[in-house]
Amino acid sequence: MKLTVIGAGNMGRALIRGFISGGVLKGSEIYVYDIISEASKKTASEFGVNASEDPNKDVSDSDYVLMAVKPQHFDSTLEGLKGSLGKDTIVLSIAAAVTTTRIAGIIGERKLVRIMPNTPAQVGSGVSAVCPVGLSEEETAFVQKLFETCGIVIICDEKTLDAIGCVSGTGPAYVMLFIEAMSDAAVSLGIKRADALKIAAATVAGSGKLCLDTGVHPAVLKDQVTSPAGTTIEGVKALEENGFRNAVIKSVTAAYDKTLKMQGN
Repeated sequence: MKLTVIGAGNMGRALIRGFISGGVLKGSEIYVYDIISEASKKTASEFGVNASEDPNKDVSDSDYVLMAVKPQHFDSTLEGLKGSLGKDTIVLSIAAAVTTTRIAGIIGERKLVRIMPNTPAQVGSGVSAVCPVGLSEEETAFVQKLFETCGIVIICDEKTLDAIGCVSGTGPAYVMLFIEAMSDAAVSLGIKRADALKIAAATVAGSGKLCLDTGVHPAVLKDQVTSPAGTTIEGVKALEENGFRNAVIKSVTAAYDKTLKMQGN
């Protein structure tokens, strides 16, 4: 097995870490290229992978090529590689808003996968929406296994992938705002800043784990905390009075509208 990763940014590095620590690929099976050679060398040194000096040479005999470059650089980068791609090489892309149609317009009819991971993949707790095009069941299963090393994987069609991306992809930013606000509130109550951040972040992480591990609907879990005439229901009332749920729904739909606009729809 050979995987060539194009791009050694935060997400590319996070995925490489997961692929290796999850035991799906060995460091010797991964080649990484970045236009900034120092980034490739640093990644190679840190994870025990190979620093690619000639991406065209490496993609020619790769089983998979992972495009981990920013959307604005995607087309030109893939254009430069398409003539070297092996006829059976499967192209994986994590570039936001870059559709499978757009990818196929560059490389023609071949097997490809569009993936939308999110930043918690850096700590193995991510969500990756995976949209395969033309892959066999065995190949799809391998891609799923690969990305499960970084968290949860949802196999879906492309429209669903875009929707998931507007929840899981943008969601960490909203959650970070919530953690920051919770910690500010804690500080206002006299809690030390460092402790406030830990408390807020751990509360969010623990609540998410409780929801996932128990499979209980969040409304039920919320009701378990809200005692009659208690403190929690007063807080919930304040959130509702300030349009908390409506604001969250609007943020996700606004991100989806922006996604469609970026795709020219």
